[in-house]
Amino acid sequence: MPVPDAPPRLRAQQLALTRHLRDPQAAPAPDGIEDRRVAIYRDLVFNNVESLLAGNFPVLKQVLGDDWRVLVRDFFRVHRAQTPLFPELGREFLRFLEARDNDVPALPPFAGELAHYEWVELALQISDAELPCHDAAGDLLDGIPALSPLAWPLAYAWPVHRIGPDHRPDAPPPEPTLLLVRRGTDGDVRFSQLSPLAFRLLQRLDESPELTGRAQLEALAVEAGHADVAAFVEQGRSLFEQMRGVGVVLGTKAA
Repeated sequence: MPVPDAPPRLRAQQLALTRHLRDPQAAPAPDGIEDRRVAIYRDLVFNNVESLLAGNFPVLKQVLGDDWRVLVRDFFRVHRAQTPLFPELGREFLRFLEARDNDVPALPPFAGELAHYEWVELALQISDAELPCHDAAGDLLDGIPALSPLAWPLAYAWPVHRIGPDHRPDAPPPEPTLLLVRRGTDGDVRFSQLSPLAFRLLQRLDESPELTGRAQLEALAVEAGHADVAAFVEQGRSLFEQMRGVGVVLGTKAA
């Protein structure tokens, strides 16, 4: 049996209340409701959102100090989420930061990348990506390496893994920060730094998934301007095996 629509007066009160909860300074509370009672909902709703975001972005919260709650209030006031799911709140906060056109509070230039770095951990923890069919013992040079969907190479202009209340750089370093985040078989998410060569190899595995490991390394040798391609490929074999050992490369793709 279909549920009838709410009476127009009730609907109007609900909208007035939600507008007030989002932006108490600009939207008055519905008539006839004691402010003391409305204040309970104002604090409860905002504090729940702030607490969830603080759990996703603890370093950003520490770095911003008092400005953190100002930023969350702005998010709560202006952002229109695309999903009601609590685990997706961090992604919604990233969308807010990317589209933000308000400079109050003023954020440090690394805030966006730091937020992304912190969000990645939860995103990988809850990822439902399934491992592809593969041969775990396959030859990584003559076969086609199978990259784990639970291993993400990341590149940042800022040294996001070192930023904190006591380290707030004013300018990015000359070289980018290259990181690998991966979820192990135990479910734990781990971060590690990547060399430029390893990062580019992982990029190539994603960009050209049809190539054998040997073809990937030969092309990478040309990119790097390495004169001895054969020696480069042998060094690359060791790198592939290291990646297989930690589950970044699963083996070779099944025929």
